[in-house]
Amino acid sequence: MSEKALGVIGGSGLYQMEGLDVTEKVAIETPYGSPSDEIILGKLRGKNMAFLPRHGAGHFIPPSEINFRANIFAMKKIGVEKIISVSAVGSMKEEYPPGHFVVPDQFIDRTHRRISTFFTTGMVGHVSLADPICKATGKVLFQAAEKAGATVHKGGTYICIEGPQFSTRAESNVYRQWGVDVIGMTNVTEAKLAREAGLCYSTLALVTDYDCWHIEEEPVTLEAVLEIMHKNVERAQMVVNELVPMLENADDCVCASSSKQAVVTDPSKIPEKLKNDLSILFG
Repeated sequence: MSEKALGVIGGSGLYQMEGLDVTEKVAIETPYGSPSDEIILGKLRGKNMAFLPRHGAGHFIPPSEINFRANIFAMKKIGVEKIISVSAVGSMKEEYPPGHFVVPDQFIDRTHRRISTFFTTGMVGHVSLADPICKATGKVLFQAAEKAGATVHKGGTYICIEGPQFSTRAESNVYRQWGVDVIGMTNVTEAKLAREAGLCYSTLALVTDYDCWHIEEEPVTLEAVLEIMHKNVERAQMVVNELVPMLENADDCVCASSSKQAVVTDPSKIPEKLKNDLSILFG
């Protein structure tokens, strides 16, 4: 894209929204292989948009097998500056019932099968992840959710588990003792890679159900969960629609320069192919 774009990573239903003019679908190649699917490019309220189905169209890629590096690299390659991640989550708090939204500002990483960095043998680097969410983008995302009429909670901790299984009840109760707000299987890996890539990143977490710590008076049915998911997606589309013009007035942030001094390897020791492959990330 010739102009910068807002990137949205989420379910395939997100880009099927009123007012979005889809211009093309592009297959992007990266040093890490192909992203989850083609990236849908379009315009919403006059602004460039890039949508990527995280699990592929039709939801066929499990959390542990998502090519996270390719997804974030591809977004950077086409000119995305900010990423909004829209994700279904389980609630770890009574006061966050199904249907509520959360804009978390912290993560706990409980994954163990994923590569969550662009720094590999040949190029060593370190970035700060103390505040893993772009504060400026998260602030505007929360405001957009309020404007869209969502019941939304500002801040909180998202614990990311490996999956695809859900937690045991013992694990769920331990996470609650840690003060966790929501639980999911994808976002922390994206946040780490986005920080290294110099991209602003924020999460819109859509609560679909309570995690298993919550003993229901009546069993949760698949039909009920799917109904909540459908309503959440419709509301999330409204949030994105409200967000687009609001981002112009977002506060300044330092995400773009987060990797400026990250590389510690002597430049003469970095293989030329690696330099070339990662030049759009680290210069």
